[in-house]
Amino acid sequence: MATTVADEKKNLRAILIACRDALTGGYASAMSEGVERRVLASESYRAASAVVLYSAIGHEVSTDRISADAIASGRAIFYPRIDTATGTIVARRIRDRAELARGAYGILEPPASADVLDRKGFAKVLVCVPGVAFGLEGQRLGRGGGHYDRFIGQLGGEAITMGLAYSFQLLDRIPETGLDRRLNFIVTESDVHRACEAPLPARRTRTKEVNPDVFNHGNPGIHSWWRGLFHLGNNETA
Repeated sequence: MATTVADEKKNLRAILIACRDALTGGYASAMSEGVERRVLASESYRAASAVVLYSAIGHEVSTDRISADAIASGRAIFYPRIDTATGTIVARRIRDRAELARGAYGILEPPASADVLDRKGFAKVLVCVPGVAFGLEGQRLGRGGGHYDRFIGQLGGEAITMGLAYSFQLLDRIPETGLDRRLNFIVTESDVHRACEAPLPARRTRTKEVNPDVFNHGNPGIHSWWRGLFHLGNNETA
């Protein structure tokens, strides 16, 4: 029986979540700080007048430092609120993290009454996206609900998308379907990777290193011991 993309995603997700969950709290916190510092130092963040963050679960990369800086610097800050009936994300604004409360799937969310993100009201919007694994060309393996793929699809090319990950979550490539959406940048504790120009599958887009002067071509942040561990086929049907 042929292995489908859905099977490959399920297997890869299970392995990467287990690895992430195996991190100690101190190690995860230290690596998260490295990722967040790179986001804060990035041109995309500095140019953004509005930032969409996420509430980390488990040992996902935290966004707390980015949130604190965005509030202190006067940027508009939004968090996703999931509509479980439609499976969609709506980005709603907060002024203080104390406004967040447990919502769908136990994730901290803004109140339903909070203002909805209007992209036309901001010159530059940066969207930080969680994930289980990422590819160098902007591919993303998410939590499994497809919420962010639909959300990113609605944004079109009017926002900059940035995946936040530990370096071991950055793989040569990720299995995809036509419903998946790619990201513009992938940020790890060791580097910032420019991925694709638009948040859509872009088969021929080549990855360009944002920091070429410090880029080690022998080790671009991908753990080589992942290679060969997974058999990722080319089946495009889920």
